[in-house]
Amino acid sequence: MIKRRTVDWKKTGRNLRLLRNDNLSLRRYVCRTLRMRSGECDGQDCQACRFEMDASISQAELAEVMNVSENMLLNWENARSKPSLEDLLFYADICGLTLFDVVVFEE
Repeated sequence: MIKRRTVDWKKTGRNLRLLRNDNLSLRRYVCRTLRMRSGECDGQDCQACRFEMDASISQAELAEVMNVSENMLLNWENARSKPSLEDLLFYADICGLTLFDVVVFEE
């Protein structure tokens, strides 16, 4: 029997914050995107890129890449608002994960 599941938005928001702080795929994507926009990077040699790989991506940096406001990203991470399915899919994709790795369901 298939059971309907409910998203735990508070835990999902916490998961988004954790991914922003500690996901190498996300950091590389943000680095490449922002540096290519500014003309500092050709996107070819990401191993040489050291866009603060030991530091987390800021909300402002991720918001710019995702084309949302920094305030919107803050609201997602604090479960004040829900990201759209498209935004969640994009977030998961740039983290190298599936949607089910990002979304946390109530038990």
